[in-house]
Amino acid sequence: MIVFVTGASAGFGAAIARRFIADGARVVATARRLDRLHALREELGPKLLPIELDVRDNAAVERAVAALPAEFAEIDLLVNNAGLALGLQPAHKTDLADWERMVDTNIKGLMYCTRAVLPGMVARDRGHVVNLGSVAGEWPYPGGNVYGGTKAFVRQFSLNLKADLIGTQVRVSEIEPGMAESEFSLVRFGGDAEKAKAVYAGMQPLTPEDIADTVHWIVSRPAHVNINTISLMPTCQAFSPFAVKRS
Repeated sequence: MIVFVTGASAGFGAAIARRFIADGARVVATARRLDRLHALREELGPKLLPIELDVRDNAAVERAVAALPAEFAEIDLLVNNAGLALGLQPAHKTDLADWERMVDTNIKGLMYCTRAVLPGMVARDRGHVVNLGSVAGEWPYPGGNVYGGTKAFVRQFSLNLKADLIGTQVRVSEIEPGMAESEFSLVRFGGDAEKAKAVYAGMQPLTPEDIADTVHWIVSRPAHVNINTISLMPTCQAFSPFAVKRS
């Protein structure tokens, strides 16, 4: 199996690369931080191909996919993992640049990678696209505004992709994690480690390895089985009641 993973320099992406290489796959690991990808290659060996890539740059995505060496070119699994949340300010106070960066990464980056890889899958009549969504795409929370909107897009785009691919053997799945400890909160809070750590204080969050195992389980189902959507949370997390402001 040949796996193409975005956002592979840390967190979910790095864990997914490790999980699939342990299973004998070859992995194209892409991210903006090339030094981290080189460290991952040193750890995992020649079955990992590191590529510096910003998914927000459509031309760069197209070039990266077109230039893959033969032994990595016929992608069986695309994991659209690159994404981020920025800030928790209410909509009327937030920085518009944060909104734009989330849209460019979480929506446009996912679109660009899918559009670059999908034609090859259809031509070979095999493949699997796994998109990383979030419970925030279904359930609102204060400050989730555009981040939640981008993840709602991921959910609907995944379902529509599956509709477009009817009659082919290409599968599409979406994973919606709840609270999971990676660099997510560190990025959201602009590198404030204390603030990020406080998010997970007193609870046991999901881990990147949990998400990697979930991706692996989805992909390893028999070819006639398509897992549409998986939503998972830590046992200690649940859904909140509606907010009510009382006078």
